[in-house]
Amino acid sequence: MFMTEGWLAVFESRQRGPCADRALVLTSLSIAHEIVEAAGLWQLLVAETDLHRARHELWLYEQENKPTRRRPSATVVSNHNPWPGVAGYIVTVCVVAWLAGNGAFGHNWLEAGRVDGALIRDGEWWRVITALTLHKDVGHLLGNLGFGGLFGLLAARVIGSGVTWLTVTVAAATANALNTIMLIPSHRSIGASTAVFAALGLVAGFVWRGRLMAQDRWPYRLGPIIGGIALLAYTGTGDESTDIGAHLGGFVCGFAGGFLLTRAAAVFERASVQWLCGAAAPLLVVVAWWLALSGH
Repeated sequence: MFMTEGWLAVFESRQRGPCADRALVLTSLSIAHEIVEAAGLWQLLVAETDLHRARHELWLYEQENKPTRRRPSATVVSNHNPWPGVAGYIVTVCVVAWLAGNGAFGHNWLEAGRVDGALIRDGEWWRVITALTLHKDVGHLLGNLGFGGLFGLLAARVIGSGVTWLTVTVAAATANALNTIMLIPSHRSIGASTAVFAALGLVAGFVWRGRLMAQDRWPYRLGPIIGGIALLAYTGTGDESTDIGAHLGGFVCGFAGGFLLTRAAAVFERASVQWLCGAAAPLLVVVAWWLALSGH
């Protein structure tokens, strides 16, 4: 450390810029200082009597101006094609709506497929899946098509269509099952909204756990969770006919699914895995409806 008589170096660098930045701090505090260069090393000097105060003030300055460190993403992020899954979701829901509306095959699809707490408890587990494809009217159908397509699109871009929609189907069915267990046996419900909020939770959980928006500051770390809860509160609560428990359950189960999927990101990057999952999702719906209609 270089010194001149009565002055000591409080900071040194191989470049003048860092010394100049800290000199501004000392100037604002009326601490006398000088920048000198010797043997290729720049030094910021202060009087010996001001040394401890200057060191403390510069330490505070450095604490307040630490560079933001971006943590590495825990997942492999690819730009998957999300449209096949969205198209499959829209076609599935619309086909079931048309079949149910026309009483296809001589069945009452609403009675055969809706969530019915008593019947699910008696073993008709397929209702937690079939109910996801039923709607009370056109407005109900269009709302779920729009929001479900949007949230599914966002999830499928980073996770892939096949894995996304299989996860959404399983998460939404799980949410319907849990909701049925917690409510009275006479509880009944229909609608894809549980799947819609499972897709929203899936995005939030995957992005948060995968640290795709990672920053050291807590607002950035919690951003995906806060955003997901805000959308849930805004779109998932309505009039007295809204099944808030199913919406919340869908979001929580979807979030858990996204959380777990970050552990298998390298696996679902494979096209074969996406195709298998993409085939399994509608197959679950078909099997559930076959069981529902054959036993009704």
